[in-house]
Amino acid sequence: MTTTVLGYGSQGRAHALNLRDSGVRVRLGLRHGPSWDRAVADGFAPLPPTEAVRGADVVSVLVPDMAQPAVLADVLPHLEPGALLLFAHGFTVHYRRAALRADLDVALVAPKAPGALVRREFEAGHGVPCLLAVHQDTTGSARARALAYADGLGGTRAGVLETSFAEETETDLFGEQAVLCGGVTELVTTGWEVLVEAGYNPELAYFECLHELKLIVDLLHEGGLARMHRYVSETASFGDLTRGRRVVDETTRDRMRAVLDDIRSGRFAEEWAEEHAAGQPSYRSMLQRDLSHPMEAVGARLRARMPWLEGAA
Repeated sequence: MTTTVLGYGSQGRAHALNLRDSGVRVRLGLRHGPSWDRAVADGFAPLPPTEAVRGADVVSVLVPDMAQPAVLADVLPHLEPGALLLFAHGFTVHYRRAALRADLDVALVAPKAPGALVRREFEAGHGVPCLLAVHQDTTGSARARALAYADGLGGTRAGVLETSFAEETETDLFGEQAVLCGGVTELVTTGWEVLVEAGYNPELAYFECLHELKLIVDLLHEGGLARMHRYVSETASFGDLTRGRRVVDETTRDRMRAVLDDIRSGRFAEEWAEEHAAGQPSYRSMLQRDLSHPMEAVGARLRARMPWLEGAA
């Protein structure tokens, strides 16, 4: 079986290397540039995408969401009938941003970790959990082939959870926006600002609102709320139980529901597509605002004294 991986970023590299190490015949479909050079250094012989997909049994689309419609427009005419078109995130399919051929299987295998961790766990003999969904089963074997792909990634070592493209896409976007990225970063920066405005040392505020966050997240990751409460002090636990809901209250819950409604209705997808088509001016401006936040300068100074942190410099 020949599997073509389109893209060689964080997920693309991990997928290609893990599949190759699992004995899968892997082709890479790339455009010339840094990713091409890195793939060559890793022992691959990449091809232009339209050549790489010819005759492939499985084509894994691992380029960024906004790039997928154009890439698919190029490669879809060259896929064999019955080939499996595979995604690691359901955005393009769920929001119908590309026209998919009816004679193809279409499925999703989404590792629940960044690409570097997908690779690292595989090399350690472990794996990360994967989500699996089937959107279109023309051949009757879409699920089996997607499961085989997840196995090649190492996902079956940790477990594969079946879902749908809609559920994967909407929960993933909500988690990123309301909790993991948007929610956490706003909570951290606002907490830092409140302490600094009250006259506290910016370095101390950084430790309390950002640096120590990893300690709590690790406990939650390892054993949920129970492990966190077990290993923090009783004072911290009491503060959690009596003050947490004063910060994240019913108003916050209502705003989270509004965020979810934007995702489910397609408003967020439309807004992001329009922003991308315009050259991302608002995105770049807002990103620069985050990167130039004064807490960032404080953090850089402190991390320079902690060389054991990955990416401390």
